Amino acid sequence: MVLKNNLSVLSFAAVLLLTSCSTEDRTIDGVGNLVPRTVDQDANLPAIQANNARLHAEASGPANGTMVVVLHGGPGGDYRYLLPCKDLAQQGYRVVLYDQRGSGLSQRFPKKSYTAHGAGAMDVMYDDLSAVIAHYRTSPTQKVVLLGHSWGGILASGYAGKHPDNIQGVIACEAGGLKWDDIKAYVKDSRSFKLWGELLNDAAFLDQFITGKEDQHEVLDYKMSLLVSRNDITGEGTIDPSVSWRNGAVIMDALFDVGDTYHIDFSAGLDRFKKPVLFFHSENNKAYPDTWAKQITNAYPSVRLVKVPGVGHDGIITNHKAWTETTMPAILTYLRSLP
Repeated sequence: MVLKNNLSVLSFAAVLLLTSCSTEDRTIDGVGNLVPRTVDQDANLPAIQANNARLHAEASGPANGTMVVVLHGGPGGDYRYLLPCKDLAQQGYRVVLYDQRGSGLSQRFPKKSYTAHGAGAMDVMYDDLSAVIAHYRTSPTQKVVLLGHSWGGILASGYAGKHPDNIQGVIACEAGGLKWDDIKAYVKDSRSFKLWGELLNDAAFLDQFITGKEDQHEVLDYKMSLLVSRNDITGEGTIDPSVSWRNGAVIMDALFDVGDTYHIDFSAGLDRFKKPVLFFHSENNKAYPDTWAKQITNAYPSVRLVKVPGVGHDGIITNHKAWTETTMPAILTYLRSLP
């Protein structure tokens, strides 16, 4: 395992670097020392203010074109790996990418700011999405389509059920599940016991050197980045760390806690969303066979399934051949078919 071979070296080097500094601004949890700064810490990053949060965001393409809002995976990921979606801007679409609250390079918040809402914690994420749409929308008649990958597909589906009249379409790429039991089953199936055991051991090893408190975002985000590794089940091979900026460990922990406590149902209200849904799944993700894709998409009243050959979970968008030959052409056909 690549991570296993390098982890002790990485951790030891990080400890030497950080503990050898005598100045106050080089403490282990100091801003910018372990992980990149967020938009509220670095004014040079592109950002918008939405629903009382500072979000890392950008938009490309004609301002009045059909808006495609891209939602990254996680919870707690970022949109860097989804930058190929900007190709849609060259086809006349307004492409909006943003790091969700507490994720990527967006502003961080305490865990209790999510869990205090109880079963309504997801409403914060939906309200953020509504605010992002409102920020970039140039007119009430401008069409809006959500394009979500993995967790982003779950978020897009939940939003469609909650606000079916706010958007004109949904494109989802391997949303693990919509009902909580399905989400848990997918997470379990997409992580082997051996890998999970190694991750736990690695986390325990790291705790000897770097221990983060509940809302110590820099430390927790850094540790989370070190625990990213190979996943042969989902067909990704060795994950290139350059495909992301920064993880959001606290929001991931918070939303999984809320989901597990309240069994959030992201399919609620989807029976009211009569517009067509485009749904992608990959050939090489062993945890996402055809039967699972059909089971998950049963929640949509109208759906078209597209299987992307030769790639795994992320490759639906990140693999250049798959993106240019299968995924993007299907997306363009779908967008052009919207009334």
